[in-house]
Amino acid sequence: MDIFLIRLLQFMLAIGLLVLLHEGGHFFFAKLFGIRVEKFYLFFDPSLWKWDGSLFKFKPKNSDTQYGVGWLPLGGYCKIAGMIDESFDTEQMKQPVQPWEFRSKPAWQRLLVMIGGVLVNFLLALFIYSMILFYWGDTYIPTKNMTLGMKFNTEAKQYGFKDGDILVGTENGEFKDFSADMYRALSEATRADIIRDGKAMSIKLPGDINLLGMLKAEPSFVRPLIPAVIDSVMEGTPAAEMGLQKGDKIVGINGKPVDSYNEFTDQLGVLEDMMTAAKTQADSLKVRTATIVYARNEVQDTATITLTPDLKLGFMVQTIAGIYQPITKEYGFFESFPAGIAYGINVLKGYVGDMKYVFTADGAKSIGGFGAIGSLFPPMWDWYLFWKMTAFLSIILAFMNILPIPALDGGHVLFLIYEMITRRKPSETFMIRAEYFGFGLLILLMVFANLNDILRWLGYM
Repeated sequence: MDIFLIRLLQFMLAIGLLVLLHEGGHFFFAKLFGIRVEKFYLFFDPSLWKWDGSLFKFKPKNSDTQYGVGWLPLGGYCKIAGMIDESFDTEQMKQPVQPWEFRSKPAWQRLLVMIGGVLVNFLLALFIYSMILFYWGDTYIPTKNMTLGMKFNTEAKQYGFKDGDILVGTENGEFKDFSADMYRALSEATRADIIRDGKAMSIKLPGDINLLGMLKAEPSFVRPLIPAVIDSVMEGTPAAEMGLQKGDKIVGINGKPVDSYNEFTDQLGVLEDMMTAAKTQADSLKVRTATIVYARNEVQDTATITLTPDLKLGFMVQTIAGIYQPITKEYGFFESFPAGIAYGINVLKGYVGDMKYVFTADGAKSIGGFGAIGSLFPPMWDWYLFWKMTAFLSIILAFMNILPIPALDGGHVLFLIYEMITRRKPSETFMIRAEYFGFGLLILLMVFANLNDILRWLGYM
């Protein structure tokens, strides 16, 4: 429960900040051009019975704007006078046009009002990335320095990779670190540069490997090879009962040889599949009963032990950062801005490029709602990871809002561009219908995404 609350708090803080600043972008340009903003709300406030839906609201003296917090945490809104938006205030649109209304302003001013939120979110992401680099620097482990090499799955081995190969780069350059960018580069490459047994060599690749398949495969396409050497043993666990000690090495489980911690976890994955098929408590106990072979000072020993109900032995191995020495590149205040901008643009390019997978069967299943987004935050409060995740969400919010879908900022931008080119406005009837269509589509997408979360939680996906 503590982990859930920590993640929920981080999620709410990040989303609240991003929504406020996004709507603030619209608010800024509206006020700049003398457009009246009637309401500025964090979260939506649909009325319930005789309640207007506001958890908090106030209206400063001599102000046209009511500020507040609604009860429905699905975003926020900035109600701009004379504009067809999610408020569906059609009565106002029947009144004579007023000089302080959105619809009375030139198209270029209305365009800036509509892109204000996206602009703020994108600039915010670049600023956060810059400040992350300034405060924490950029810490990473180059793949070429991972001297123990990598562990590859069956698909990767079909292309010619072997366990222990060290990934260096592709025809497009060296890998910086082991990350999603590395996977993306491999999926698009026609050549992978590696080091095998101390010698540099290359492997031909097709140039169109399915990135989503690489990431979702069990085991995944490639992982850093981690030795199955015990670093610590947790008290009261099967490992402690066996007498395992720091420095011991797992070399086998249930008659299967183990050459790495990766292989050990793969074998535990096999047991998880067997546990799913177990019908009785006796069947489950049989799956949990494992024969472990381990080595201490080059001398092997064997023990039969009952794993925990979640199939854990109860030991830890060294992390990648513990095996290899990370490199930290530090940035001065002014140096951090071009580096942060480059980093943010690279994140945006990767996200946009990966959108093509959304229209595949596996891609549709990978879509997540609030639960999936919340799970991306760390289980313990970490300001570095919080700000990095907030910047990423800010980029997603900017990109999703600029899509040319009615009810999103991009839909309004599309109609404004049409008006600027043809010099005529779409009819108000068309705009209202388009807004209803777009809003309905967004509700369906939201239901679909959150249904995926529920199905994953129930174990059906």
